[in-house]
Amino acid sequence: MSQALQAVRGMNDILPDEAAFWELFEETVRDWLKGYGYRPIRMPVVEPTPLFKRAIGEVTDIVEKEMYSFVDGLNGEALTLRPEGTAGCVRAVIEHSLAARQTQRLYYFGPMFRHERPQKGRYRQFHQVGVEAFGFAGPDIDAELILMGARLWADLGLDGIELQLNSLGQPDERAQHRAALIDYFLAHADQLDEDAKRRLHTNPLRILDSKNPALQELCGKAPKLIDYLGAESLAHFEGVQRVLRDAGLPFTINPRLVRGLDYYNLTVFEWVTDKLGAQGTVCAGGRYDGLVEQLGGKPTPACGFAMGIERLIALIKESGGEPAAPAPDVYLVHQGEAASRLAFRVAEGLRDQGLDVLLHCGGGSFKSQMKKADGSGAAFAVIIGDDEAATGEAQLKNLRQDGIAQRKLKVDELAEAIIGYLIDSDEEE
Repeated sequence: MSQALQAVRGMNDILPDEAAFWELFEETVRDWLKGYGYRPIRMPVVEPTPLFKRAIGEVTDIVEKEMYSFVDGLNGEALTLRPEGTAGCVRAVIEHSLAARQTQRLYYFGPMFRHERPQKGRYRQFHQVGVEAFGFAGPDIDAELILMGARLWADLGLDGIELQLNSLGQPDERAQHRAALIDYFLAHADQLDEDAKRRLHTNPLRILDSKNPALQELCGKAPKLIDYLGAESLAHFEGVQRVLRDAGLPFTINPRLVRGLDYYNLTVFEWVTDKLGAQGTVCAGGRYDGLVEQLGGKPTPACGFAMGIERLIALIKESGGEPAAPAPDVYLVHQGEAASRLAFRVAEGLRDQGLDVLLHCGGGSFKSQMKKADGSGAAFAVIIGDDEAATGEAQLKNLRQDGIAQRKLKVDELAEAIIGYLIDSDEEE
């Protein structure tokens, strides 16, 4: 007997009970985004590899180590499973001239792929909600995106998520800071690990984001980018902070917050928690004004963020927010040939009235079927035998409330009776 195949390591099945939780989360997120005027966009899972090299940066960990890239055997094109969503969204905005006509507020859901060591909260296939705004140059959109996050945490019943902010300034300001960083780290080269030495002349800003405990003190004393920002960059950053202070939203300025993608400028932010162990960032983003032009479009200011669905769902569960499994309104029990034929018509008729109906399949005694009806979580059982089928009737049994007698009704009276019971039950609650 051959061994059963299993899912690829780090790429997980989402089973029915868990998937129901995901759907509830996604419904909440869609309602939240609609409340801010964001519209959905859907991009391919596979994109040209050069898109990510140009957008993310060739000396980032994502491009160097983590992308699932391959050559299309039909035409020799280099392709990659998307490791993040912003680059693909920008490509779509350019290709279809969306931002050329008007400002855009867009969002997307979907899987992303990175080849890294799987651990809690970090998987090779993971899912994100991405939110992107195009055509807004001022600090107001940065602040709105941040305030959106605060509202979502409230909608999801989450607390203990803290906001960290920084500004990366503009390219010329980062260039001055970069030169100062290189000089600083060269003077302490004996303290650098191999990864930091490799990045020293290609992307020294990323050394500040090192997770190596031995480098923390050294990085903490490194030149700070904010000291190299000009008047316009500082004014933009202050504009963001002013809106957040006016809204009463607390935040911490973290000068070592640089993000792992090269396309960011000015505002960057992360929402972090200490409830998920080492993988504490649940939402992160910032401004990327140069990316549209860098990928071939007209200069367009842009800002956005992404949040990890797996991490947020883990946080919801950590907070005790796991919902009950969905249950049908009706479980339809039937036995006998005539009863089974009528049961199908009754089930469709109840569904026509907006009720969720689970029709028993597979035969079995009334006793065994009623056991399954009770286990389904359904509020009611509709029971049809051949005697009921002969008179066009059915038995209606309330499975969740004691003291209510089982009733025999004409099949065309069932929907009204069930809906009436459900309304009365909702009013009592």
